[in-house]
Amino acid sequence: MAAKITIVGAGNVGATAAHWAASKELGDIVLVDIIEGLPQGKALDLAESAPIEGFDCRIVGSNDYAATADSDVVVITAGVPRKPGMSRDDLLHTNARIVAEVVRQVAKYSPNAYLIVVSNPLDAMVYVAKQVSGWPKQRVMGMAGVLDAARFRYFIAQELGVSVEDVHGFVLGGHGDTMVPVPRYATVTGIPITQLLSPEQIARLVQRTRDGGAEIVNYLKQGSAFYAPGAAIVQMVEAIVRDKKRLLPAAAYLEGEYGIHDLYVGVPVLLGAGGVEKVIEVELTPEEHAALQRSADSVRALIRALPPLETLMAAG
Repeated sequence: MAAKITIVGAGNVGATAAHWAASKELGDIVLVDIIEGLPQGKALDLAESAPIEGFDCRIVGSNDYAATADSDVVVITAGVPRKPGMSRDDLLHTNARIVAEVVRQVAKYSPNAYLIVVSNPLDAMVYVAKQVSGWPKQRVMGMAGVLDAARFRYFIAQELGVSVEDVHGFVLGGHGDTMVPVPRYATVTGIPITQLLSPEQIARLVQRTRDGGAEIVNYLKQGSAFYAPGAAIVQMVEAIVRDKKRLLPAAAYLEGEYGIHDLYVGVPVLLGAGGVEKVIEVELTPEEHAALQRSADSVRALIRALPPLETLMAAG
């Protein structure tokens, strides 16, 4: 029986994730959005490409969560971008309410699903999702690390003039300015980039990785990245529905790992049919550990600024 994958939010990120998932035949796909006609139109358009691309999966769009019933994996991309005059707290509160409502609907119709949160600010929104759902930590995770690591790997490949297939690496910490790329663990066919690039080159690539989303926003003027985020989402979905046992960076709930408690922070995890099956702890230098703690502190500050859980649970 095919897996059932729901993507909440039929904007550029959600629709692109649906496209990548369909092309890989990961399962049947439901696109959900509050805008009438948007998920239906994009789902039909994507479905009509199936005879050309040769994928066999059912793709439907809906404004009703009933269509998502019994999903195996649910991806949440819903939320609003920061607008002129909107403070960070305004964005945080608005998206927290949106994510909380989505999670309530998801939990109602698909109580056994795995949940991948993409909405920003990511690390706070996945925390909201866990609190509202009440689901175990293995089933609630955030997508950020795969995207940030992909950017880092691409920039390294471009700098060295090598294939992206030979570049590996990951990032730690929150999604945004405080993320922690770890150059010591970035390699090209096993060779650490610290042996291939100067400290100045590495510092430049690390900063470009931190600014990766903003760089694209600056080019587009309106809107933000969607091809790479969509692909990153689908790599996580594939790891779960095909039990790939991938070692990927993701926002996972930590309970003492890396000295961090009760917080979602980006770390390497083992991702398979059991969701986040294991958090991988790697050795860090004092400087790297301090940077990760600073990133965690930034996430904790976001959590403190969230509306009370009782408010989010009661909203609707």
